Amino acid sequence: MKNWLIGVRVFVALSLLTGILYPLSMAIVGDLIFPYQVRGSLIENNGSVVGSELLSQKFVDKKYFQSRPSMNDFNGTASVGSNMSLGNDTLKKATTERKEAGATHEQIYASGSGLDPHISPEAAHDQVGRIVGERKLTLEQRHLVLALIQEYTEPRQWGFLGEPRVNVLKLNLALDHKL
Repeated sequence: MKNWLIGVRVFVALSLLTGILYPLSMAIVGDLIFPYQVRGSLIENNGSVVGSELLSQKFVDKKYFQSRPSMNDFNGTASVGSNMSLGNDTLKKATTERKEAGATHEQIYASGSGLDPHISPEAAHDQVGRIVGERKLTLEQRHLVLALIQEYTEPRQWGFLGEPRVNVLKLNLALDHKL
């Protein structure tokens, strides 16, 4: 009986420590040190939230830069990849349709999570012609679009992790603001 009571006490103590005290203290410390990130890295435009810096969004209008395809239709509550092999007929059909629609580079395949908010600078450059045509931009404005891609290209994290990338939401907001 004594071992049982010790076990119950240890269970209650560890439950309080790991289930309540530790998460609560991390939330408080995180809120003090990283308030923007703790609140979801939300991006505002004209006083209203338009999205998160961390989640991809669906841009249907062709005058905007497009994110990578999403297997879950950009549903932020369900992070999933397709789990299809290169030989899968559904994947072959989808990639063929994307290629025929003019997709290049990573625009052909969905991201692993389906929620990746970034594209490569190359994928952004591949979309400039479409955006210039849709917005009926001048040559000077085309150079502005290219400058925005350069401005919003984020370097490798800490100089050596990952690849340079462009946040699609931020770039599209800058595009609307400048043009």
